[in-house]
Amino acid sequence: MTTPAYFGKYENLAFDRTDDGILTMRFHTDGGPIVFTGQTHEDLPHALEEIALDPDNKAMVLVGTSDVFMNQIDGPSLGEIFKPQAWEKARAEGLNVLQRLLSLPMPVIGVANGPATVHSEYLLLTDIHVASERATYDDYPHHAFGITAGDGLQVVWEEAVGTARTKWLLWTGETIDAATAQQWGVVNEVVTHDRAYVRGLELARSLAGKPRLYRSLQKQTLNQRLLRRIVEGVPYGMALEGLTAADLAYQQ
Repeated sequence: MTTPAYFGKYENLAFDRTDDGILTMRFHTDGGPIVFTGQTHEDLPHALEEIALDPDNKAMVLVGTSDVFMNQIDGPSLGEIFKPQAWEKARAEGLNVLQRLLSLPMPVIGVANGPATVHSEYLLLTDIHVASERATYDDYPHHAFGITAGDGLQVVWEEAVGTARTKWLLWTGETIDAATAQQWGVVNEVVTHDRAYVRGLELARSLAGKPRLYRSLQKQTLNQRLLRRIVEGVPYGMALEGLTAADLAYQQ
């Protein structure tokens, strides 16, 4: 099995694949925990498209680096998001990430190997979600910046935990631990920290052995409702998010 060109193409995404077709996509910055940037936002939909088109990928594990899934974001690197043209670029990228992650023709195991306080919705969009006992969840950036959470969090969390809990989480900026996330139905399994990625690989391997058409069509079957909600809710939500970003810039 040859190494695909996209394995070395994206600065914040590291790839590895086992001989039996288990792809790992790991978020990172210079080999350490990721600082999410505008470049990450731009690269991610392209990477997911290349993953989807690679027939050697039978299942995927999505994970962070070291003891963190994702908990830092470089706001200024996102550009002049208070300007319509710049925000429209971000809006299109954001929608594409969510749609493509849901539509990958293979099962995806999400591994929360630590805090998931930036883009936790990526984990909630996976097909099976495993958490380290050290994992935590909240919406740090929107609450901290004063920008409405319209880029998918509002849809994905509501689908997972219901309206009341989503409102509480996104209004207050409070953090929940892995045990609470499992109680709420966000996480399928909570395991010891050193077992999180290993367990993700085990689950991916068990699903990769299924027939290719089954893997692809089962994915479509189970994600149909969520995909419809993403398409309906995220463009509008991100438009409102852009308005709050513009308002912040105007106040300054």
